[in-house]
Amino acid sequence: MQKFTKWVAMYGNAMSIADHKPETYSRDITLRYPIYSPFDGNKLRFTFDNFCADEDITITEAFVAMAGEDKGQIKPSTSRRITFSGKNSVSVGGGSKVVSDEIPMDVKRNDIITVSFYLEDFTLMRSSVIITGSHSGGFYSVGNTVRDEIPDINKTRKTNCYYFLSDIDILTEKENHALICYGDSITSQDWPDCLTDRLEKEGITNLSVIRKAASGTRILREYDNITYESYGLKGTNRVPREWDVSGADMIIIQQGINDIIHPVGTDVNPFRPMSDLPECDELINGFEWYISQSRKKNFRVYTGTLLPINGWRTYADFREKLKNDFNDWLRTTTLSDGCIDFDRAVRSVSEPSRFADGNDSGDHLHPSADGYKAMAECVPKEILQAPYVAYLD
Repeated sequence: MQKFTKWVAMYGNAMSIADHKPETYSRDITLRYPIYSPFDGNKLRFTFDNFCADEDITITEAFVAMAGEDKGQIKPSTSRRITFSGKNSVSVGGGSKVVSDEIPMDVKRNDIITVSFYLEDFTLMRSSVIITGSHSGGFYSVGNTVRDEIPDINKTRKTNCYYFLSDIDILTEKENHALICYGDSITSQDWPDCLTDRLEKEGITNLSVIRKAASGTRILREYDNITYESYGLKGTNRVPREWDVSGADMIIIQQGINDIIHPVGTDVNPFRPMSDLPECDELINGFEWYISQSRKKNFRVYTGTLLPINGWRTYADFREKLKNDFNDWLRTTTLSDGCIDFDRAVRSVSEPSRFADGNDSGDHLHPSADGYKAMAECVPKEILQAPYVAYLD
């Protein structure tokens, strides 16, 4: 009887809009991303997404290999070519994505695989996302280094910007499944990786944590100007693409703070009118739509409260009230399967509008490393231990 019968996402990122700068085009460059495997499996498939560009890109060639002693290194004997309908190269249209052929490769839980792909021609580097955390970070090199065991240090730099590689699925055991963490910069930073570390520590071996997050994104609005376009896409444009995750049956949604803090008035910033500030009912309507979309996907859906913002540069009493009113709804609604109270996990007991000592990164909006760990720790264990939902077959 075959052991590995089900495709489940082992890695995932959103594709958002990279800053449009004079150096937006690149060529003769290799991108290399080490990826943690939460499962055993024997085949892989890779999704490359050019969602946020308006012209084609060409991936000249791509390989997957086991990581070497350092994450930037590979074990050449394990290298496997990634093909696309049997071809070594593939073009990805603007706004489109491609899925590779199934690539045979024996992978064990806790292995690090490394994906390397080469862009020979001038390439519009517009579809990307910046991600941080213990399992995040990659490299780029000048020239074609896809099969190099150790890239030349003089031609290689680290990066936390993930271009084009949006998903990796592994053919694994039936009981394995995926949890989507959906949100903005809070989620594009460390806490999903902290949650992966927690799963390992607590011996939960049948769940992957798939991050779908992008900095600056809002539930209800998106920017349509070159200054702020890298702040990403609104929910209705993100969800249809980002929630198509193999083996996912649960989602944690933590978003809304950018809807509250961004509007400042055109007298201060011509691109951020106060008319963009939502009423609490609008935020609720946005989340009700999220929940309805989750139900269509047969997801168990959990909401996450918004974090403290006192001290952030646009902080004001009316924003604090809006945030608190929205959090109160998140905590009490019966539409979701539960609320994860990230706010209470990181805030000060004596001054709830602020982070507790040690939990503030310093900007009074994003948590510190300890704050992100606290977010991961506050996810109820019964959610993480919930079995795979069989009706997804």
